Amino acid sequence: MQPARPLKKNAHKKRTPDWIVTFADLAVLLLTFFILLLSFAEMDAEKYRAMANSMALAFGSSNVLAEDIGGSPLTLIEADTVSLPEPSETWQDQPEFIDERAERAEARQIPGGVLDLAGRLIQELEAEVASDALLVNYDEDQVIIRFSEEATFRSGDAAIKPEMIPIIERVVQVLSACTGDVVVSGHTDDVPIASGRYRSNWDLSAARAVSVVHELVLNRQIPADQVVAAGRAETRPLATNDTPENRAANRRVEISIRNPDCDEAVPTRDLPVEILP
Repeated sequence: MQPARPLKKNAHKKRTPDWIVTFADLAVLLLTFFILLLSFAEMDAEKYRAMANSMALAFGSSNVLAEDIGGSPLTLIEADTVSLPEPSETWQDQPEFIDERAERAEARQIPGGVLDLAGRLIQELEAEVASDALLVNYDEDQVIIRFSEEATFRSGDAAIKPEMIPIIERVVQVLSACTGDVVVSGHTDDVPIASGRYRSNWDLSAARAVSVVHELVLNRQIPADQVVAAGRAETRPLATNDTPENRAANRRVEISIRNPDCDEAVPTRDLPVEILP
């Protein structure tokens, strides 16, 4: 009887399939590729916040923005596999999302004194407003009478044209029946003045404002302690000083009556005036 042959050492060793090496290389390459894509991707926090707020409004949420720094962010969708990025610490530097529906729901309230005075001025100065010699505007706090330079002053001069004196006297008659602080401000364009009488546009604008103030308080119908003259020069333009028309619009004198209150209110519906922004 022959002795048993010894088994070879590798007889029972399992051999690794050849394809597994290629598969492992492919998996590593794909993993590297997606890691590179993720590293190049950037999330725009501002766009994400705007999108989140828009979705919140669409779903009827009333708590869209956190006014205080450090407030908890709004969570729109909760899921185990989705996580929303945390809000930036510099929240106050990001542009706010405004719920325009709430603004439209709240009508702008104009005080009765403002509407009353604006209506009286329009009725009294209807012809002058139609001829663009002056303009009457108003907002929530004040009524503004705007005189153009062309109709009121000669170029480079602070003396009021004689034909404007009766118009200012009619303004005084209306204002005498009302209370409120009166600010007369002179405005110019940005072209430096070439005059030996006035050192700069500041001098010219202040002198024009003082000229109008003198006419307002001349007959003592308006208390002098309620009137202030201010020279603004070119610091508050109505339009950019890039064309002759815009520069002409910026040269003006304005009479602002703040928080007016008039006696014997008159009808103020259908006022042909422009509401200031």
